[in-house]
Amino acid sequence: MALLALHSVAKSYGALKVIDAISLSVTEGETLGILGPNGAGKTTLFNLISGDTRCDGGSVHYEGRDISALKPHQRCRLGLGRSYQVPQPFGNMTVFENLITAACFGGGQHEHEAWETAHGVLRQTGLMAHANKPAGRLTLLNRKRLELARALATRPKLLLLDEIAGGLTEHEAAQLVDELKRIKAVGVTMIWIEHVVHALLALADRLFVINFGCKLAEGEPRAVMADAEVRRVYMGMEA
Repeated sequence: MALLALHSVAKSYGALKVIDAISLSVTEGETLGILGPNGAGKTTLFNLISGDTRCDGGSVHYEGRDISALKPHQRCRLGLGRSYQVPQPFGNMTVFENLITAACFGGGQHEHEAWETAHGVLRQTGLMAHANKPAGRLTLLNRKRLELARALATRPKLLLLDEIAGGLTEHEAAQLVDELKRIKAVGVTMIWIEHVVHALLALADRLFVINFGCKLAEGEPRAVMADAEVRRVYMGMEA
């Protein structure tokens, strides 16, 4: 059984169809990469999964249960964690306080449990040295790490990553990929939207490409990237 399954989900804003009857599924422990040009509907797709946006049609199933009517915090408590393309920490709170907040309010953990979770995530993401620093004073790399750490503090079974490598140097992106490999190794399922293709290819088991809100291609990463239509639409290259 799929951990997550989308059945013909759709979202429109007026006459504009942003997501047009997309179906996909992700199995436990898998990393699914999502690709598509700007404006393809990738972040809207994440919003439908996380509950930030309601579907106009279709349904979202998690562990076999229809969660289409659940609010974002309810989905988070079920084990669906998310990072955002633009990091959204509480800037005046410390890194550690951000993680405690995520563990308590996102993950539903009691205070002592939340402290243990926060310490573990600090070590896991390399943020221990910044634990008492206000989140608003972090570098871009560490803000990205904190965005990941806050999602991990909710103890997700499924982690949604929205362009978490965007804006990083090649060396920083490689560090991030190493961290994500360690997360994958402990069994966390991931869906990752990313434009830094070499980073995505280092981790993804499967790619799903969308264009104008519709599925364009799906399959083994190298085969998808070699597809003539994907190369034309996504990379502007003629085969």
